[in-house]
Amino acid sequence: MNHSSHTSSRVPFDLIVVGGGHAGCEAAIAAAQLGCRVALATLSESTIGALSCNPAIGGIGKGQLARELDALGGVMAQITDETAVHYRMLNTSKGEAVRSLRAQVDKELYSRAMRRRIASTERLSIVEGAVEGLIVDGERVGGVILGDGSEVRSRWVLLTNGTFLRGLMHTGEAKHEGGRIGEGAVGGLTECLISLGFETGRLKTGTPPRLHRASLDLSKTTEQHPDPEPDGFSHFLAPPRREWMSCHVTKTCPETHEIIRENLDRSPMYAGEIEGIGPRYCPSVEDKVVRFPEREGHIVHLEREGWTTDSVYVNGISTSLPADAQDQLVRTIPGLESAEFLRYGYAVEYDFFPPHQIDVTFAARPIGGLSLAGQICGTSGYEEAAVQGFLAGVNVARYLAEEEPFVLRRDEAYMGVLADDLVRCDPREPYRMFTSRAEFRLLLRHDNADLRLVEHGVKLGLVDPREGERIAEKRATIQSTIDRLRKTFAGTEQLLARLRRPGATFDDLVAISPEIEEWKLTREVEEQVRIHARYEAYIDRQTAQVEKLERLEATVIPAALDLDAVPGLRSEAREKLRRFQPRTLGAARRIAGVTPADLSILMVTLRAEAQDPALASAGDAGTLSELDGPSAAAGEDRPAGKREGAAPPSGKRSEGKR
Repeated sequence: MNHSSHTSSRVPFDLIVVGGGHAGCEAAIAAAQLGCRVALATLSESTIGALSCNPAIGGIGKGQLARELDALGGVMAQITDETAVHYRMLNTSKGEAVRSLRAQVDKELYSRAMRRRIASTERLSIVEGAVEGLIVDGERVGGVILGDGSEVRSRWVLLTNGTFLRGLMHTGEAKHEGGRIGEGAVGGLTECLISLGFETGRLKTGTPPRLHRASLDLSKTTEQHPDPEPDGFSHFLAPPRREWMSCHVTKTCPETHEIIRENLDRSPMYAGEIEGIGPRYCPSVEDKVVRFPEREGHIVHLEREGWTTDSVYVNGISTSLPADAQDQLVRTIPGLESAEFLRYGYAVEYDFFPPHQIDVTFAARPIGGLSLAGQICGTSGYEEAAVQGFLAGVNVARYLAEEEPFVLRRDEAYMGVLADDLVRCDPREPYRMFTSRAEFRLLLRHDNADLRLVEHGVKLGLVDPREGERIAEKRATIQSTIDRLRKTFAGTEQLLARLRRPGATFDDLVAISPEIEEWKLTREVEEQVRIHARYEAYIDRQTAQVEKLERLEATVIPAALDLDAVPGLRSEAREKLRRFQPRTLGAARRIAGVTPADLSILMVTLRAEAQDPALASAGDAGTLSELDGPSAAAGEDRPAGKREGAAPPSGKRSEGKR
């Protein structure tokens, strides 16, 4: 797809993307591929695509995001498969709805591969320098101002600054300005946005120490082997086959916890030096010890950061304690008694802009010509940032080409869940994706991202149409196989019932009816048939819920609607609706503080104004109550360990959520 005819000769760029992290890279590449002239502004070209924290992509909920991004034409999955050193499918003892792939990667190779992809993308340029301000032309942003005072003009600006806005790094009492070790911070952009009417806040994240591999006694740890023949993340590359790397597992001990307690008054978090709030579900080791005093140990994963480095990432002990306290606590952990530090752990706090100030396309509400994506919106994680950047970049390109916005529904993708969640949340901690955030998670599995989204990628112009044809053929083969099984064999329901048993495989059908082997089905098709057979009733139930919600999602709330004139609407609902400005009744339903009764009142008002009695079929307050909350699914992960609703039998406990 080429939209070059829509570009303007008055400015050098159609889009300036600020920040070369995961959000910025996906946004810049996608927009350039869609015909925009793009400038990627970054503090240093050498750090484009850097993995600032852990050397891994994927995990619970996050693996689904990476797979979906790939199906739409993003680049994260392909670069992961090119540079991975270790794969594991998590939650294999639970249902398919919550299984997620995780890969350790070589950090240097990953960044290098991303820089090559950026360099090879047509219409994409690099601008080195700190963006300290925005050019404002009336009611729109018209470019950026660099730290040296020079200006770069564009038709649109996308901010993906990560942790760099007034970033402040803490290790004990020591403080250094910067958004990442060895790099500086950006100071002026926050004040610029505040002057334009944006609200801001502070959040915090952290990273653990890095240790020298040769100083570790791995004989005192447990080796964790990778999956020997992983499928990988990308739908468009052959499954990766190479030499794999193991990681190792150990645990903290009571002596570790005692050292942490003795030094809590020296922790910036507990000494009141850090005002930002960190992610509750990725806590520092100090938080773990304080919040779970009964625990005698916490899991620690030792992950080598690449083939050619001796640096080991100590996953599980993120900390901002002083260096001497880190020395002591690390050396109480089995296998780390003689550990040599390459880098001490630290915390970083930074400015963010609560995401009720963007719409579902990531365009800013207070001013035109500006979008925000990634950690600047209050999220955490490489994958969460990447999908935001992709969606923002695609939508800028479509806006400039005068095309309809690209918005995914919650029942289509985790990416749709994330985008919808952000515009109606007021984060008090960094937002992180969990499978439990998706009420239709049985429809949004890791294994079927291509079936759900490749067609969208083809229509966008980011996926080769031949790939679309291949996936369409695969979808047709799955359905024809199910139909054929039902028509061909006597007692087919009993035959398919065997696939509903825990641990059953498609080979169980072949053993009973060997003629099935003559159908020459691929392993992917066999697995999709098995999953369909096992969870058919649950899939049908969620599909029915989606159909009930479609009218709500299609019913637009006019921007000009006078909420004060809606009789019976509660004051809390009015306040929340004004703050988050939901586009549809479906979006309003998901705002905390807006009840089914409030929605029923809105529906009556909209029906009267539009003189459309069909709105009544969207459901009354009772029906709307039934639609709230997650549906039953094949196992689930809950952020606080709590399960909701009945799930199909899965038999076993979850594996470690890494």
